[in-house]
Amino acid sequence: MDTTTDVVKSVSIVNLANQRVAVVERVHAALDLLAEAERIAKTAHLGFPRLVLDDAYACRGRPSVTGEYAKRDEAEGAIVRVIDVRGWSYLLSESGLRTFMDAQAREQWDRQLSEGDVPELTAANIEATFAQLYGARVDMFERGVIQCFRRLSWDYKTNRPFKFGKRIIVKRLLSDGCTNHRVTDELDDLVRAFCILDGKSEPDHRLGTYALVSDARQARHSEAEHAYFHLRWFKNGNGHLTFARADLVERMNLILARHYPNALAAETR
Repeated sequence: MDTTTDVVKSVSIVNLANQRVAVVERVHAALDLLAEAERIAKTAHLGFPRLVLDDAYACRGRPSVTGEYAKRDEAEGAIVRVIDVRGWSYLLSESGLRTFMDAQAREQWDRQLSEGDVPELTAANIEATFAQLYGARVDMFERGVIQCFRRLSWDYKTNRPFKFGKRIIVKRLLSDGCTNHRVTDELDDLVRAFCILDGKSEPDHRLGTYALVSDARQARHSEAEHAYFHLRWFKNGNGHLTFARADLVERMNLILARHYPNALAAETR
């Protein structure tokens, strides 16, 4: 499979990787020039500012592990990490790669991005990452269904501990007056499952439940309609989600049955 031209349609992997190489080369050359300027200044008994990095690189005014301020290799490494983090963030958002992730995978990537723990932004790493995500898409969509099932509150009669019923209570859909990204990510996992079970393409995460709820709230509505459910929210921040396709709900329950083989049988006891 040619991931460069077939799957990641909105971003050219080769171009992105080449641009990254060009930026890193220029950073390296710029630091070489700064080091040369510092040597000349010292020889001529001139002053020269200490090379420190901005807060964005997490080094400004802070001692390194050796007790000294950021040296050349540390400076270059920190700058390259920022380049790669921003590149991966753009790639995951604009290429549609996040579409194949469930909420758990997206949260893991968001944590890696915030910590700067990402692989080098090379064409090989990009294609390998996408191939891994694409290959795990079935497992991730089932995991998304299970995670959403597990987080349902059994304090409400409409939430049934042995299967999805006609309606579920979505706790903390709104948090501190804002749409809760984490909860809408989990609802996107359900939408993804519905689409796959319905024989349709997986939806673009950029047009997911977060956008659906946020747009409705901006229009001062307290409910929103989706092809697979009706969602209504309340002042306490919780939402009521009513499924629109009973046939697909039953197929989701078969997914639960594979992981909880005795769960559906509880209904008939």
